[in-house]
Amino acid sequence: MENASKALIIAGAILLSILLISLGIMIFSQAQDTVNNSGMSQAEINTFNSQFTKYEGTRKGSEVKSLIGEVIASNADEAHTNNNIKISVTVGTAKYENDNIKTSLVSTTKTYTVECATSAGRVNNITITEKK
Repeated sequence: MENASKALIIAGAILLSILLISLGIMIFSQAQDTVNNSGMSQAEINTFNSQFTKYEGTRKGSEVKSLIGEVIASNADEAHTNNNIKISVTVGTAKYENDNIKTSLVSTTKTYTVECATSAGRVNNITITEKK
């Protein structure tokens, strides 16, 4: 009789351990999804990225000014602000964020190379290099 009660206690402890481990894995998985998910579906991310990636490559200064204007508008958009979707702009070696981004950073008379960098699938930095 004593062996049977000890066996039930051990079985209960094993089941409780399995339950706790499963709960820990579930919480970890949900936390990982939250970190990786920017709150946007893949289609929304593609649409968001396309407004900036269309400028990639060698562009005239006027086109780059238009790009910077779109970055400024995107950063000011309240929907993007709520999702912490801010884009920084690197011109040469200087990095500009939020209110420091100005269209006067580039000249319309010059040619530039534009590259978009992504994080979590969406554009988060645009590098503008003057072409010599």
